[in-house]
Amino acid sequence: MSAPRALELAELQQELARAGYIADPPLAAALLLMHDLQRPLLLEGDAGVGKTEVAKVLAQTRQARLIRLQCYEGLDAHSAMYEWNYQRQLLAIKLLEHDERGLQQKEQDIFSERYLLKRPLLEAITGDAPPVLLIDEIDRADEAFEAYLLELLSDFQLSIPELGTVHATHRPWVVITSNGTRELSDALRRRCLYHYIDYPDYDKELAIVRKKAPDIAPRLAQQIVSFVQGVRGMELQKRPGIAETLDWAAALVRLDITTLDVDGAERIVQTLSALIKTRDDRAAFPRDVVARLAAAC
Repeated sequence: MSAPRALELAELQQELARAGYIADPPLAAALLLMHDLQRPLLLEGDAGVGKTEVAKVLAQTRQARLIRLQCYEGLDAHSAMYEWNYQRQLLAIKLLEHDERGLQQKEQDIFSERYLLKRPLLEAITGDAPPVLLIDEIDRADEAFEAYLLELLSDFQLSIPELGTVHATHRPWVVITSNGTRELSDALRRRCLYHYIDYPDYDKELAIVRKKAPDIAPRLAQQIVSFVQGVRGMELQKRPGIAETLDWAAALVRLDITTLDVDGAERIVQTLSALIKTRDDRAAFPRDVVARLAAAC
């Protein structure tokens, strides 16, 4: 990598850090390429590793509006792209009953932009400035919805049968996240840059805790991260993400726990509701297991 490009990469990491996000060089490079190549960025990784936060901090650093489309099972194109304001259209039809214009002209009036309700995808390409479009948890939607996305991801345009093709006034920064609950189509992957976000290692997670919770004593911050890293090494249904680490840190401080040690294992157990999020996983943390993890910190 050339010296100017390396400097640009380092500056972006610093900019993200000032906004509260600790990004490693591969992610920062993906964000640079996303800007240079004007391509969507697909982020994969387990829930809680900070994928959604990338879009939020990108909007903050670019001083751009964040438009979020939360995907779910059964999401259809109209909910994501546009809908017609049927109530206003019916009222307009009533008012046009005595209009002497031809049927075609009346239809053009009824199906005009003033009766169009913009949903996230259409809103993202018709604004006055380029926003950050977050398509969150795309793996929750079905393959049919993925197919609707391809036109937007390829050409930054949407086709509306009654109006024609709507081209982007400004290309949005598109961030797509997936938790990997199902395999995404090759067609979608081809249109995106790709980056996998894994659980952070000790040093990165410690930097995150210090950034997000600066009031926590340095020694306690180290113990928290060591404990969580040990928890992630266990066989669990839901390994704690970064959000759980920060919630647990806040819980420890709230209960005046200033150190993690064997003697305080019972009190540590009382805080695990902030860290462990399923019944079966909670059963894997009796006092002796917590004491062992605390002793290793």
